[in-house]
Amino acid sequence: MKTIDEVQQDIIDEFSIFDDWMDKYALIIEQGNALPALDEKYKTPENIIQGCQSRVWLQTDYIDGRLYFKAESDAVIVKGLLALVLSVFNDRTPDEITGSDLRFMKEIGLTEHLSPTRANGLLAVIKQIRFYAIAYQAKSSK
Repeated sequence: MKTIDEVQQDIIDEFSIFDDWMDKYALIIEQGNALPALDEKYKTPENIIQGCQSRVWLQTDYIDGRLYFKAESDAVIVKGLLALVLSVFNDRTPDEITGSDLRFMKEIGLTEHLSPTRANGLLAVIKQIRFYAIAYQAKSSK
């Protein structure tokens, strides 16, 4: 299994093929279209990420010391961004998540090309993922 850094480098390499941001957005949308739909039973108020302009649900499972995430959004670009973030953090230990430096967004130029509301929403998702990782770290150290 690839490390978080290796997965991020794969994303950076994939996006570096394109110079035009319209092509990069098309790739993000393509990633989102490949994201499996979230089961309706997980579309609950407690799974909604606060701080997102569009609706975003994040379902987290902790199995055998690893975190698994499923997510969905009603906005196509956001769904693509979720797909990228989940590809980095899915099937990881809490320590891997809390110890990671999330650099791919800056390196592909995403931070400059997202609207402030989308950027805030994406950060809210990442913050929630890290929160779950910290919570499970604390739980497993007891």
